[in-house]
Formats: sequence, C-alpha cells, structure tokens
Amino acid sequence: MSNPVQSQLQLVEPNKQVRIGVRKVVRVKRAQDLIEIIAWSIVMAVLVMFLIDGGLKYITDLPSALNALSRVTSLLGTALLLIHMLLVARVPWIDKFYGHDGATVAHKKLGKPVMYFIAAHFVASLVEYSITNGENLVATLFWFITDVQDMLLATIGFVLMIVVVVTSLNFARKAMSYEAWFFVHLLSYASVAAAIPHTITAGSDIAGKPVQTIIWVSLYLFVFLNILWFRVWIPIRKSFRKRLVLAQSVRESSDTTSLYLTGKHLDKIEAQSGQFYFLRILTPSQWWRPHPFSISAAPNGKYLRFTIGDRGDDTKLMQKIKPGTSIAIEGPYGLFTEERRTREKIVLIASGIGIPPIRTLAESMAARPGDITVIYRVRDSRDASLLGEIQEICRRREFALHVIEGPRGPKNSWLNDDGSGIPDVARLVMMAPHVSEADVFICGPQVWTDSVIKSVRKAGTPIDSIHSEEYAW
Repeated sequence: MSNPVQSQLQLVEPNKQVRIGVRKVVRVKRAQDLIEIIAWSIVMAVLVMFLIDGGLKYITDLPSALNALSRVTSLLGTALLLIHMLLVARVPWIDKFYGHDGATVAHKKLGKPVMYFIAAHFVASLVEYSITNGENLVATLFWFITDVQDMLLATIGFVLMIVVVVTSLNFARKAMSYEAWFFVHLLSYASVAAAIPHTITAGSDIAGKPVQTIIWVSLYLFVFLNILWFRVWIPIRKSFRKRLVLAQSVRESSDTTSLYLTGKHLDKIEAQSGQFYFLRILTPSQWWRPHPFSISAAPNGKYLRFTIGDRGDDTKLMQKIKPGTSIAIEGPYGLFTEERRTREKIVLIASGIGIPPIRTLAESMAARPGDITVIYRVRDSRDASLLGEIQEICRRREFALHVIEGPRGPKNSWLNDDGSGIPDVARLVMMAPHVSEADVFICGPQVWTDSVIKSVRKAGTPIDSIHSEEYAW
C-alpha cells in the first residue's frame, strides 16, 4: 500500500511566532517550587498533627516507643504514598511542569522511602503487640489477621505493595515487558484500597477524631478523583468522541511502520508536535495494553500518525493490525515541545526510532531559513525511517541537515567512526556552530541520549536549554 503523503508531502503551516527568553524557564521553576512546597507541607502537617496529639509524650518503655514509631511511620508513609500515586496519575497540572518522564522519575525515587515507612509501621506494630500480648511474632501475626478489624485487608495491601516495589527495581524492570509491569502496578491501587479501612477504624491518629478524619478522607478523595478523572474518564470520553480507527499502515523501513488513524473531531486534537500518546488496540487480546508512541506528523486535522519500530513488547504485532481496527488514545503527554523553547536557534538531534518527534518539530517550529539544524543518526541511510520526509522538510524550510550513518565510533561515541579521530563535541560544533546558543532537542535510546547530552554540555549549551524525554516506566 503506497504512502498517501510520499508522492507529495503535505506539511502543516509552521507556527508564526513563539515567545522565547529565560523567563519561561523561571515561570516553570516557580510552578514546580509551588507544587513541591504544597507536597512537603502535607507531609510536615501530618508530622505536626502527630506531635500535637502527644505522639512522643507517652513513651515510657519499649512497647510505647514501638507504638509511637508505628504511628509516625504509618502517617508519613501514607502521605508519601498518596503523593507517589498522584505523580503517575498523568494529571495535566503535573505533566505541564514536570513532563511524563520527570513525574515518573520522581515517582520511582519515592517508591523506596514509602516502602521503608510502611514496612517499619508493620514491623513495629507486630513487635509491639507481640511484647504486650506475650506471644511470639507468628502467633501475633495470626491474631492480627484473624481477630483485629480490617487487619487482614491491611496485610494483603502490604504484601501487594512489596510486589509493586520489587518489580520497580531496575533488575526486575529490565526483565519485564512494559505490559507486564503495567499490569503488576495496577496492584498499587489495590494495595492502597486494602489499607484504607484499617487506617480509619484502627489508626489511633484518625479513628474517632473528626478533624483528622476529614483531612485524610479529603486527601484520599483528591488523589483517587484525579486518577479516575484523568486516567479513566477523560481517555474513555476522548476515545468515544473521536472514534479513531486504523485507516492505513505504511512500511517506512525494514523494521518501522507508520499507522494512520482517522476519526471524528481531529481538527480539535490537543497534541503539539513532539508529544506522545498511549495507544490501546481495541481487540480482545490487546485492549488492556497501553503503548507509548510519539506522533510522527504534526497535527493536521486529517489524521494522527504514529511511526512504530519493531522493538518487541508487542510492537511487531501492532505493525500488523488490520485497517478498520478501533484504537483508543490517552494523552497527549510530554514537554518535548516548542513551548519549552527559549532561544532563536535550534538543534534537533535524533537516532533511529527517535526521529518521529524530531520530524514533527522540524515541520512545525517557528523559524527562518538557517535557524534550525537537524542531525539524524542512522545505521543505514537506505533503510532509515522517515528520512525522505525529513530531507524534504529541511529542503523546503532551508534547514541544515546532517545524516550520520554507519556503526558507532569508539569510546561510547554517539556519532559514527568517520576515520578522522575528531572528538564528538568538535564534530557537533562543526555541524551546528551555534549549538552553545541554541535550544537542543534530543530523542533516541536513553544511553545514546545521555552521550549526546554530554557532548552538548561540553559544547557550552546550558542545561536548561537541553531537552530530552524518556518514555519512562
């Protein structure tokens, strides 16, 4: 099937103008500071309420000390857990200032502290009651589960939380597909839901205390309503309204295929060039599996296009879905957009399947001839995804384009081995002389991206002018 845009590439009208300057960075950082102040204020308020309630006043022996430890770790762990869950709720007011990957990184960092607090709460409670009741730990645990109200659910929640945290560790994540990881992490919602009853009925810092009960119920509702609204209701509503279906699949290279989606109200699509969606193929075996992909053509009101590489995790299967198949989308997400631009000059750097967002930015960014330099790192220019399109875009808009092909150079080089022995940073400056005064957008495999960032930093580009986004999970 021929590519409907291959014979005559139709591009969207580029943005007419864009606001630049460091004030944009300052505004984002101020918003981040405000969000973080609110989050830490909640944690501190929990600690203050514990102290005001006499949390340390009644410590007289080991059991009472364990009781105090159990109470404070429970309160702090729960507060951090709610923040932890909110970070991956994909809420716009977080994504707008941190991006999906920034929020996900913060979510990962909070995972271990949450686990430590909750584990300390569980162990302290178990040991305290073991000493008080004069029973061993196994007998006390059995008593907890069978006789204490809501403790069976709480124990189940704790076990589920351990499973979630273990599968979040690097060694486990690398061994799991995204889909398997996603399914396991649905358990995090179950673990929190299972723990709620015992915090209300058995927690001495909440049970029977109207003010504390109102505060905690409000926090739970705030987090869960955000999750329900932005993770469930909004995606369902958008998918129902747009009713997207696969109109056409086009082979772009030996291992990449473009999916063209059509539907209703595409002229009102919210996406910006550089952003991505989570796609769900609505078939009996695939509907529950979300897949993150950048749009590979600037939004044009006619279709949404995603260019997918064969990278395992069902991407090969996605390349073979039949036209007419319904597809649900969730998003758009990400800060890899012109909104983060602060400078007049731009350098766009892509590798392999990282070309889709770079291609859309080259198509739609406000720029004069010569303002943008594109560097595309490929294995083989005869089999490079979207190369013809990026060449045509650069020709029409009079942008500099450098296609770097072949095996990687020595010593973790992100460029090829051209035999010159010139360091990567020097070659970068030769291709993009204005790189130190430009915004640099980088998309590719994470290890490769890290190597590019090192060269860009050495070339003199400030860190706030370097933009990259990992579809972290």
